[in-house]
Amino acid sequence: MSTLITPPYASRYALQEIVAQSGYALLSPQDLCDIAEFDLTELHAIQHSWNDLPTDNYLKDGGRYRYRRHSCFVFDGGQLKQTPHRAHWQPIAYNALHGGMERWFEPMSADVLESAAWRPLLHALANLCVQLKNEPTWYIEAHQFRIDTTDGIGRPTPEGAHRDGVDFVAVLLVDRHEIKGGETRVFEAAGPNGQRFTLTESWSVLFLDDERVIHESTPIQPMGDAGHRDTLVLTFRRGGFQGSDEM
Repeated sequence: MSTLITPPYASRYALQEIVAQSGYALLSPQDLCDIAEFDLTELHAIQHSWNDLPTDNYLKDGGRYRYRRHSCFVFDGGQLKQTPHRAHWQPIAYNALHGGMERWFEPMSADVLESAAWRPLLHALANLCVQLKNEPTWYIEAHQFRIDTTDGIGRPTPEGAHRDGVDFVAVLLVDRHEIKGGETRVFEAAGPNGQRFTLTESWSVLFLDDERVIHESTPIQPMGDAGHRDTLVLTFRRGGFQGSDEM
């Protein structure tokens, strides 16, 4: 079995500085809780919802290993509002495999959106975006993902190393169960440097400046009969949501 490379966690007190300098930072679960001012048990309380994600029927590689839900929000001047349900859309320039088409996913459940942790979590990360860009308004897309190994291999990023076409991306590991692989890789978008590591702690966070770095996660394989990798991906964009009018 390959050795897991421990994530190089940043200090929450230097988070803004590290993102500005390196283009990304990793935050431990406890530091996330301290920033968002909630208890880790409140995050664990919503983990069961990843057991009820519908199949992603848009995969073009023929796989049925990805399950997901999707909802959108606007953070404006310290206030967070959920938007009417909308399609997820990315330009082909950022997602050659699944870009250029509207993808409609089931919305996230009320159990998650009305939980004690949800709004503080989005507030905390949106406020970090405000501090980094001096911009009060952020358009947020939230994606619950499960990648499973029912068919042997699951691909967290079937499109490969990529950017998402937003300003910032937060990838939160929710759970790893009976899998190997799933190594995270972050590279400079305009340089030679990169970093690889494996997220193993539930609710650890990879926060990315999407304009400066590209990222991917390697395929996962089961260690027993089956396994899965659950994540919550939050994207933050200035000026509006990505939409088909940008084609």
